[in-house]
Amino acid sequence: MPTFTVVPVEDVEDGSNSGAAAGGNRPISLGKIFSEEQEADNSEDPFSGDDNRRESSAFINPDMDTETYYEGKNMALFEEEMDSTPMVSSFLNKLANYTNLTQGVREHEEAEDGVRRAAVMVPHMGTFIGVYLPCMQNILGVILFLRLTWIVGTAGILGSFAIVSMCCICTLLTAISMSAIATNGVVPAGGSYYMISRSLGPEFGGAVGLCLYLGTTFAGSLYILGTIEILLLYIIPPEKVVKETTANDMRIYGTCCLLLMALVVFVGVKYVNKLALVFLSCVVLSIMATYAGAIKTAIKPSNFSVCLLGNRTLKNEMFEKCTKTDVELWNLFCDSPYLNATCDEYFALNNLTEIQATPGVLGEVINDNLWGNYGPDNMVIERKNLSSVPAEANNDKLKNYVFNDWATYFTLLVGIYFPSVTGIMAGSNRSGDLRDAQRSIPIGTILAILTTSFIYISFVVLFGACIEGVVLRDKFGFSVKTKPVISILAWPSPWVIVIGSFFSCCGAGLQSLTGAPRLLQAIARDGIIPFLQVFGHGKANGEPTWALLLTVGICEIGILIASLDHVAPILSMFFLMCYLFVNLACAVQTLLCTPNWRPRFKFYHWTLSFLGMSLCLSLMFISSWIYALVVIVIAGCIYKYIEYKGAVKEWGDGIRGLSLNAARYALIRLEEAPLHTKNWRPQLLVLCKLNSDLEVTHPRLLSFATQLKAGKGLTIVCSVLEGTYMTRGDEAKKGEQNLKAAMAAEKTKGFSHVVVSSSLRDGFSILIQSAGLGGMKHNAVLMAWPTGWKQDRDSSVRRNFIETVRETTSAHQALLVAKNIDHFPANQERLKEGTVDVWWIVHDGGLLMLLPFLLSQHKVWRKCKMRIFTVAQMDDNSIQMKKDLQMFLYQLRLNAVVEVVEMHDSDISAFTYEKTLVMEQRSQMLKQMQLSRTEREREIQSITDVSRASIKRKKCSSADAPPLYSQCIPEDEAQLIHDRNTASHSAANDKAAGATSDRVHMTWTKDKLQNERNKHKENMAVKDMFNMKPEWENLNHSNVRRMHTAVKLNEVVVKKSCNSELVLLNMPGPPKNKKGDDNYMEFLEVLMEGLDRVLLVRGGGREVITIYS
Repeated sequence: MPTFTVVPVEDVEDGSNSGAAAGGNRPISLGKIFSEEQEADNSEDPFSGDDNRRESSAFINPDMDTETYYEGKNMALFEEEMDSTPMVSSFLNKLANYTNLTQGVREHEEAEDGVRRAAVMVPHMGTFIGVYLPCMQNILGVILFLRLTWIVGTAGILGSFAIVSMCCICTLLTAISMSAIATNGVVPAGGSYYMISRSLGPEFGGAVGLCLYLGTTFAGSLYILGTIEILLLYIIPPEKVVKETTANDMRIYGTCCLLLMALVVFVGVKYVNKLALVFLSCVVLSIMATYAGAIKTAIKPSNFSVCLLGNRTLKNEMFEKCTKTDVELWNLFCDSPYLNATCDEYFALNNLTEIQATPGVLGEVINDNLWGNYGPDNMVIERKNLSSVPAEANNDKLKNYVFNDWATYFTLLVGIYFPSVTGIMAGSNRSGDLRDAQRSIPIGTILAILTTSFIYISFVVLFGACIEGVVLRDKFGFSVKTKPVISILAWPSPWVIVIGSFFSCCGAGLQSLTGAPRLLQAIARDGIIPFLQVFGHGKANGEPTWALLLTVGICEIGILIASLDHVAPILSMFFLMCYLFVNLACAVQTLLCTPNWRPRFKFYHWTLSFLGMSLCLSLMFISSWIYALVVIVIAGCIYKYIEYKGAVKEWGDGIRGLSLNAARYALIRLEEAPLHTKNWRPQLLVLCKLNSDLEVTHPRLLSFATQLKAGKGLTIVCSVLEGTYMTRGDEAKKGEQNLKAAMAAEKTKGFSHVVVSSSLRDGFSILIQSAGLGGMKHNAVLMAWPTGWKQDRDSSVRRNFIETVRETTSAHQALLVAKNIDHFPANQERLKEGTVDVWWIVHDGGLLMLLPFLLSQHKVWRKCKMRIFTVAQMDDNSIQMKKDLQMFLYQLRLNAVVEVVEMHDSDISAFTYEKTLVMEQRSQMLKQMQLSRTEREREIQSITDVSRASIKRKKCSSADAPPLYSQCIPEDEAQLIHDRNTASHSAANDKAAGATSDRVHMTWTKDKLQNERNKHKENMAVKDMFNMKPEWENLNHSNVRRMHTAVKLNEVVVKKSCNSELVLLNMPGPPKNKKGDDNYMEFLEVLMEGLDRVLLVRGGGREVITIYS
C-alpha cells in the first residue's frame, strides 16, 4: 500500500505571485498535482464515456473534480457547504468549459480519419454557413424541379399561390415556435426530437421522434424516386430494364440507388458532408438559370414548341415536325405510310397547330393559367381557346396524346407540394456546430423560410406568366421532347436544370440516409422505447449500423411504391405531425409561464403557436384524411406504449407543468361549492402499520383498498413512526419507498406518506386532520382491527384505536375497520360464489349499502351476491319493513336480497352476566397493572428497604406494597432494580437517540412479576366462579345491557352469515364518557365473535347515496 506524505500549504496574501515567490522550495498541494494528472488523462482520451452523458444533473458538467477542502479564510463561513454548493467561480468555470459536439458528425469523422482532435473545440460556424445554407438545401429540392410546374398548371396561379402560402405560413409559424424553444437554453444534438421530448415529455417526444424518423426515412425514398425519375426520363430515356411498366423500372433502379447510397453512408459520413456544398451549388445554379431564362424569355421566346391536334396535346418525342406530311407523325395515326391509308377519325378531321411553349410574358397566357384545370385520370390535356371537331375516341391512339396519369384535385396537390417546404429543422440539428446557436437558429431559419417562400411564389408567377397551360399540365414534359418543363425556361441550356436537379436529389437522399439513423439512435439511447434499444449500438466509432439497416428497409418500402406522387403525402403527414407538436410545445410552455421559460427570441406568442398547430392539423386532413388518421393512430399507439412500458424519465416537460396547473385549477374549483351526494365516492386514508424492518404488516389492506376503489378516486396510504424526524428521517423515507413498492405490488393507485411523530396517537391525529389537499381530502379512514389488543400489556393500542374512532367522528369522516384483514382475498383471487352480507342496524348515510356495490365492480367480488339484513323490534311490522326496504333498494338501483330479522325482547342470560363480570374484572386488573412511573419507583424503593432489613428472610411484609409484590428480593438485585428504574430522563433520551447501554441481568424480572399477577388473577377467577350470583348485583347495568345487545346480535349474525364471504356491520361509537373505554373493545369483540371476514362501518354523518339521478 503506498504511503503519502501530506505537506501543509501556507496561505499567501499575494496569490498571483505565490508560485514565483515559492520557486522550487515551496510545497505544492496534492490537489494541484492530481488535477494536472486528471487533465492529462482527459487530453489523452477526450471521448471516454461520451455515450453515457446524462442530462438530469443540475450542473452542466457534474463529473468535474471538486475539492473536498476549501483552502482560505475569506469564505470560512460557507466551507462546510462547499461539497453541495460550489463557489460561483467554480460554477462559471464549468459553464465556460462546456462543449456540445453534434452527435454523429465530427466524432465520426475523427474516428474515420484516425486523428484525435482537441477535447475542447470552439464552434466556428455562423448564421449563414451553419443555419441558412443547410435550411436552403433541405427546403429546395425535388418537388421544385419536378412537380411545381404541374401544380401551377393544374391548380392555376391563384390556387398555387394559396397552396404555397398555406404551406409557407405553416412552416414560418413553426419556425417561430422552434426558435423560441431553441433559444430557451442549450439544445444538444438531437434537433427537433430533443426540443419536443424535453418540452412535452418522453411520451410525446418518443411518438413525435418516431414520426420525424419515419418522415425523414420516407423523404429518402422520395429523393431517390426523384433521382431515378430524372435518370430514366430525362438523362437515359432509351434504357429500360423491364419493358412492360415504368413502375418496375423505378423499383429496380431505385433499389440499386438505395443500396449504393447506403454503402456511401456506411463507409463514411465525411464524404456526404464534403459533397454537401457541391449539391447546394447545383441547387443555386439551377435557380439562377431559371430566373435568367425567365428574363431571357420576356425578351425573346425560346425555340421550344408544342404540337396540338385540334385542341389536344401530342407527345412530340416520336416526330420532328408538326405537320401531317411528317412520316413519323403520320404513322402514329394511320395504318400505312400511303395517302389512301386508314387513319384515326380525330386525326383526319382536325388540323395540327404548333404553338410556342414559352411565348414570353403575355396577358393571354396569364389569363389562361389563372384558374385551375382539374380533371379525372386518363383525361387528354386540351387547350381551351382552340376549337376541334369531335370524333369517336380510339383507345389505341390515346397513347399518342398527353393525358393525366391520375385524377387531380386541390387537396391532392397540397399533399404533394408540402414536402417542398420541409427541412426547416436543419439549422437546429446543427446547434452544436454554431458559434451562437441562440442567435443563429432564429435568424438563419426564418431568413431561409422567407427566401424559399419568395422563390416558390415568384416561380408560381413566372411559370404562370411565361409557360403555356398545356405544357404546365404536362407532368413529365412529353410535349416538349421529354424534358422537365422547368428546363425549357432555363438559360443557357435545359441541361443545367436536368443535371442540377439530379445532383440535388442525390444529395438530399444521402442527407436523409445520414440523418434518419442518427435520429433513431438518439431515441434508442434515451431508453424511452425498450424494443428500440438494440438500434442504439453501432460501430466502434459510434456509426449507427443497426439503425442504418432499419432505415434502408423502411426506405425500400417507399421505393416499392414506385411513385413520387404517392410517397409525398405520406411524407407530408409525418412532418406535419412533427410541426404540430413543435407548435404545441411552444404554446404550452408560454401559457404555463414556468420560471424556466425565458427564451432569448422574443417575437413569439402563444396565439401564433396555436394558429400554427391548427394549420398543421388542417393541412393533414386537407392532404389526405385517411393518411392523417393512420399517422395519428400510429403516434397514439407509440404514446400509449411508452406510457405503459417505457422508461420513466423526468425531463421537466411542459405536460407535467400543464398537469400541475390543471390540478391546481381543479382543486380551487372543488372548494368553491360543497360536494353533492351524487359525486360522493370513498376517498380513502389507509392507516398501515410498519414492522421493525419497515415493511407493510398487512399488505391485504392495500388489496382491499384497491378492490373497494376499483382503481378510481383518491387513496392516501400512510404510516407513523415514533421518534423525531431528525433521528428517523432516513427511516421515514425508506418506509415511504416500501409503501410505494407494496402499493405497486397490490396495484393500488394513490399516494404514500410516512409521518414521524412523538407518539403514534399524535401521528394518527395529524394524518386524519391534514392528509389531502383542498377539495381532494379523504372522507373515509380504512384501518385493520388490532387483533392483539388483549394480549398487549400496554393499553396504548386500545387507546389509539378508540381515539382514532373519536377523531374520525369529530371530523365527520367515515371509518372502515377490517377484522382478520390477512384472510381477505388478494387481487389475483376470484370468488366463484358466495354472498356479501350487510347488517343494516342504524342508518348512517347509506354507506353500508354503497360499499358492496363498489366491491362488486371489482373482478374479485363480481360473482358474489348482496344480501341486506335489518333488525325489527317487537313493535315493528316486519312485513311492511321488508316491502319498504325492497322498494328503497329498487329506487337506489341496487340488486340485493332483503331479509328482516326479528329480535324479541328476552331476559338477560347468565352468560351475559358472566361476560360482563369477566370484562369488568379484567378492566380492574388492567388498571392495577398500569401503574405510573412514580408509583413503580415508589414500590421498588419500598421493596429495596425491606430487603435490606431482612435479606435472609423468604417472606417480607410491606404496608406500602401490594400483596402481589410481597416477595423476597435480594439486596443487590433490588438495588439494581432501583438504579435501573430511577435512571435520569436524559439517559432515556440518549437511548432513544441511538445510544446503547448494557443490559442488567437480574433474578426478579418483569416477566416473573407478570406471572405472579396472572396466577393471582386465576386464583381469584376460580374463587369467584363458586360465588358468582351475589356479585351480579354489583355490576354496571349499562354494561350489562350493552353486553346483552352484543351477545344477542352476534348470535343472529353468526346464524345467518357464518358462511358469507364478507359481513358488513354498523360500528357502534365509543362511549362519551372515557371511563367506559376499557369495555368498548370488549363489546366489539363479542359483536364480531365467530365471524371470519368482518368490516365494521361507521358513517361520516352525511348522505352518500341518493335515489335521484
